[in-house]
Amino acid sequence: MDEIRIDGLKVFAYHGVLEEERKTGQDFIINAVMKLPLQQAGIADELELTVSYADVCSFIASFMRDNTFKLIESCAEGISTALFKKYDNLCELELEVKKPQAPISEEFDCVSVKIFRKRHRVYVAYGSNSGDPEHHIEDGIASLDRDPMCRVKRMSGIMKTTPYGGVIQDDFLNGVLELSTLYEPQVLLKRLKEIEKEQGRVETVRWGPRTLDLDIILFDDIEMKTDELTIPHPDMCNRDFVMKPLAQIAPDVVHPVLNKTIKELAEVKMEKHII
Repeated sequence: MDEIRIDGLKVFAYHGVLEEERKTGQDFIINAVMKLPLQQAGIADELELTVSYADVCSFIASFMRDNTFKLIESCAEGISTALFKKYDNLCELELEVKKPQAPISEEFDCVSVKIFRKRHRVYVAYGSNSGDPEHHIEDGIASLDRDPMCRVKRMSGIMKTTPYGGVIQDDFLNGVLELSTLYEPQVLLKRLKEIEKEQGRVETVRWGPRTLDLDIILFDDIEMKTDELTIPHPDMCNRDFVMKPLAQIAPDVVHPVLNKTIKELAEVKMEKHII
């Protein structure tokens, strides 16, 4: 991936754990590596096809002066989120915030925090069969899209499905959305659980009725398993209400474990039903 680098941007701002730091201010040094496609700009020699590093410097400086953080970790996270929100073609970012005048009694050159962020492509299955399902789905997805760390890119059609798991209950409304997010998997899971609770989700019996269910199905091409989260979703291929809408918006995406496209996996499941 191509890069735009900014080294040694000096900004006087008011960040620090100590109240005195937030009153008197000090110098901060910013280093940034922005990864984005630059070939088209290089061929056409047109500024509008790239990102102006002068604008980036001005944007970072203004952000640091207009906001106050106790931690340079929070400062770095804030700058990162703002840059991704401003530049749609920014794919990855390496950002370092250096604090050469930190209040440390020992002799030192500089302290710094360096973070690495990228846009992740995630597929999230959603469903509801309690309360007002259409409202819960619409409101929950809108809440996700308002999150500065997320952007809903595409949505499947909503399908009505019979309940999965053998619990007697009302039919579900189900679908799948494509999400661009800066969150890592565990943090995204936490955010999805928060949105479920906002819609009145309470834990009942397994596979029971719910106001809103949000499940991570695929996250880039990663494979992971923890006590809280398994990616890809271990039961996705057994669920028509996941595979059918997923095949609508991501037919050519390859399952990282099974090495087959979503379209191929959905067609196999349909053939089994026909047989």
